[in-house]
Amino acid sequence: MGYRQAAVLTSVSFFLGVLFICLNVDYRILFTPLTEGTVRDGFEFYTTFYNAPPAIKAVLHSIMGVGLLGLIGKLHKWDDSAMFFDGSSLAAYIFSLAVYLTVGIPACRTVADPVPNVDTKDDQVEALRVLSAGNTIIIVLLGAVLVLQAGEQYARRVEANILQQAEAQEQKTATATAADADKESKKDK
Repeated sequence: MGYRQAAVLTSVSFFLGVLFICLNVDYRILFTPLTEGTVRDGFEFYTTFYNAPPAIKAVLHSIMGVGLLGLIGKLHKWDDSAMFFDGSSLAAYIFSLAVYLTVGIPACRTVADPVPNVDTKDDQVEALRVLSAGNTIIIVLLGAVLVLQAGEQYARRVEANILQQAEAQEQKTATATAADADKESKKDK
């Protein structure tokens, strides 16, 4: 495992951690009957999240960039493993970023800072549900990135074992051939 894979795994794991914290609220919004208390908790949680200091947002976005750069860097080695595992990981990662940018941020803005005389309470509740669903989709996509990265490591280890066995067999055959040739040259003398 190199620096690029460490960058990918670190950023994906970090965001899965953040999203699992959000899942405490998202689960109740998506999978339990929606009560006023649940909606209030969701509003408070995402308002706090939206109003976080700019440094927190900068850290989140820079870690997103590190993961993206790590995946692009891994694609630089253009072999079958990179095309399948890293290409699929990059697609899932970009899709999760797209969900975050197109669903997460606008829905969080609607929940935390509704437009006066435009966004009603029902619009905010719907935005809260959409935000929770988007977070769940992102969790699945980032989980897929982790599974693909683990699959890549497994495939590399299996390939290394097969190559090592083939090399050992080739060396054994070469040694046996040399021994047979040596025996025949002694018989001729």
